[in-house]
Amino acid sequence: MVRSSGPIRPKAGEDVAGDRIRTRRNELGMSQQALAKAADVSRQTIISMEQGNYAPSVYLALRVGAALHATVEDLWR
Repeated sequence: MVRSSGPIRPKAGEDVAGDRIRTRRNELGMSQQALAKAADVSRQTIISMEQGNYAPSVYLALRVGAALHATVEDLWR
């Protein structure tokens, strides 16, 4: 049986990229809309990343990292 593809849900209490993105964004006092504008995506994309429902392309991950003054490795380790 083949599992369907989709978001990978983390276990409770697990450190995930979405939490690191949200934390860094809040540390900078940045709204979801401001991050979306800086990364040239929709606010819904930022929401999906923070909820763990969307894995960005490498290109988008680099833009998000730059907007948050963080490396891709810092956010998606």
